[in-house]
Amino acid sequence: MKQVAALFGAILMAALAGAHGLGFAAMMQVAYGAISVMALLISATFFWLWHERATPLALGMSLSWAGTGFTIGWWWLMRVLGDPAWGMEAAALFVFLSLLICGAVLHFAVIQGSFGLRGLAFVWPVLGAFAMSLGVLLFL
Repeated sequence: MKQVAALFGAILMAALAGAHGLGFAAMMQVAYGAISVMALLISATFFWLWHERATPLALGMSLSWAGTGFTIGWWWLMRVLGDPAWGMEAAALFVFLSLLICGAVLHFAVIQGSFGLRGLAFVWPVLGAFAMSLGVLLFL
């Protein structure tokens, strides 16, 4: 855990130094661009693992990381392009979010076995997450 804390601290300090040198907005662009590429590389690695071992968890990880990489990459690209109106309302974004949600659902399906649950019990956290999100939207 010490190594993780040290790595986290070093990354945070580099980000803050970058924000000081480049400016906050520019450093955020660098970070979002880099994490989108790293997420897609991680997704490809998990897809390869799924191909080799055919585990549903590896497929869920691949889909989740792909959805994350493409979603963050989309937002990053929109900022780079100056936030064009067509980019914020593009239905293609739902393709990326659907990958991410599909991966999350697969995760819950695999995780439920660790709790000794069977059947469709994994659907409850998914429905709860959507209910919470909808509730916040309706409340605000």
